Amino acid sequence: MFLKLFSRSKPPQDLELIQQYRETGDVALVGELFERYTEMVYLVCLKYLKDEDESKDATMHVFELLITALHKHEITNFKSWLHVLAKNYCLMHLRSKKSRGTDSLENHSLPLVEKAAFLDTSEENDQETELQLLSKALTTLGPEQRTCVELFYLQKKSYKEVAELTGFEIGQVKSYIQNGKRNLKNYMNKNYEQE
Repeated sequence: MFLKLFSRSKPPQDLELIQQYRETGDVALVGELFERYTEMVYLVCLKYLKDEDESKDATMHVFELLITALHKHEITNFKSWLHVLAKNYCLMHLRSKKSRGTDSLENHSLPLVEKAAFLDTSEENDQETELQLLSKALTTLGPEQRTCVELFYLQKKSYKEVAELTGFEIGQVKSYIQNGKRNLKNYMNKNYEQE
């Protein structure tokens, strides 16, 4: 009887999974954490965003952030840390919506993400096409680049603020923004004529 109590293997604790992920880089371990806390993150998002679809999207974004954030932060209580991360993400999202006036990228688009960096055209009839293309281009970026670009250009955050919100080093933030901007420019230039 006594040995039976110790013979069952318990599922790894959150911090053990995080440590294994840091050592191996195996994203499946983040997936295991995702399964454990999806409902909690979704409910936090729903509390702040008050929209089911937006909350589902936000939940996915929070877990995309985990892939890099888990390497950067010393975490002692994963559940409460994740709760704060989800809450901050939602508040950031709401501020972004408020500053844009609507939910759609087309109404604010990265001061045409430094329009001059993308295209030389500035005619008004091309602007709508550019905005739609830019919206598509943003979806092609990796989660780190997209997050940093959106925070820096859409939400007018400083490098330091982006670093604090994402958990990235300032050098990484600058790199993600620079590479994201270059990737957006390449996408825009490559696809502009096709639109």
